[in-house]
Amino acid sequence: MLTTMMKGGMLATALCLSGAAVAEVTVISIESWRAEDQKIWDELILPVFEAQNPNIDVQFKPTTATEYNAALNARLAGGTAGDIITCRPFDNALAMYDAGSLADIAAMEGLANFSDVAKGAWSTDAGDATFCVPMASVIHGFMYNKDAFAELKIEVPKTEAEFYAALDTIKADGNYIPMAMGTKDAWEAATMGYTNVGPAYWGGEEGRLGLLSGDMKMTDDSFVEGFRQMAKWTPYLGDGFQAQGYTDSQNLFTLGRAAIYPTGSWEITGFQENADFELGAFAPPAKDADSSCYISDHTDMGIGMNAATENKEAAMTFLAWTTSAEFAELLTNAAPGFFSLSTHDIKVENALAQDFMAMRGQCDPTIRLAHQILSRGELPLGNQLWTLSANVINGSQTPEEAAADAQANLDSWFKPYGSSRKLVEMSDRLAVSITASLFLRYHEVEKRGL
Repeated sequence: MLTTMMKGGMLATALCLSGAAVAEVTVISIESWRAEDQKIWDELILPVFEAQNPNIDVQFKPTTATEYNAALNARLAGGTAGDIITCRPFDNALAMYDAGSLADIAAMEGLANFSDVAKGAWSTDAGDATFCVPMASVIHGFMYNKDAFAELKIEVPKTEAEFYAALDTIKADGNYIPMAMGTKDAWEAATMGYTNVGPAYWGGEEGRLGLLSGDMKMTDDSFVEGFRQMAKWTPYLGDGFQAQGYTDSQNLFTLGRAAIYPTGSWEITGFQENADFELGAFAPPAKDADSSCYISDHTDMGIGMNAATENKEAAMTFLAWTTSAEFAELLTNAAPGFFSLSTHDIKVENALAQDFMAMRGQCDPTIRLAHQILSRGELPLGNQLWTLSANVINGSQTPEEAAADAQANLDSWFKPYGSSRKLVEMSDRLAVSITASLFLRYHEVEKRGL
């Protein structure tokens, strides 16, 4: 006799045969913004966990990236969200924890496999709670069509001057759009534009921490210069870029119609599946031959537990597995370009992912400018940068006007933390980005004069 029972949100299927019943199977689901990873989770990652935990059935149920935050918050409010929540870093996930939607998992033993820096992206400011397992970082840069570069005899650019010389060569040839990017989906302009190349001008962590401390402002020339770079991109984006969305940009590049794509390592899997030419990657250009290059090596993805789940034991079993070396290696190589944040020794197999990894040895690291603390206002600076970057590229605002608007927003709500000189010195010695918890801890030390 086959009976199916629903109890407390758990699907339990019991097969009674000769008076004996098999064990119940608990179904849990994962919320994610990575719909393009459905096959990876269904075929490569989850079967490994389920083979070891036959009484837990894990279902990957993603939402379109641009709709994820709103849709997830609505499901959390309505009590219909999944058991496992894929977490964006810093303020976004912190807001969910503060609202009671994410459980504190700080006591999980496996978190010892992650540095304080990694955990800081998903911890409270004081560091007294951690609500997501650090899962992966992504590295910003540019992908390019190696065939097009060989055809036009273009060397991979390392400096700003070389970068624009390459774009000029591509444009003059006329067979390719120099760069595939549009402004219809404004986040593209900020994420792949302003916060990709801007760190070369504001000095990566020095500039980002300078905004947090109040030592620097968005109206400083270093931040204005980031917007000036966006204005310089306009002639290279092709006709009709104002109506071009993110998917359009992806298609233009993978179809071979554009030679360069400003992006990050998260695109590797999809691009390698869809492009019929050899792909390469290069770091955001340095200001000049005597300057350092900078990469946004961004703590991008964590994974936590819905505080309201009725399947806590199964959810915690799954989260504990995500702290393991087995999961770290599976994720890193099943989803190339998402680099594990664990301290396990992982071999990266994908050649294009190795190109991005190599940037870590060449450039100084930082994270996206507005993700830590600066997006807690009524108008999050991160969201505002989407609009401002698109406006500058479209020509509806000057770089100076965009920077002034951003600073006016910060002035309306943000109280700087004070001098950051010691913190900047500490940041320069770290091989990774400084997180909110570290910033606030060192700020407190400085206030006490230690």
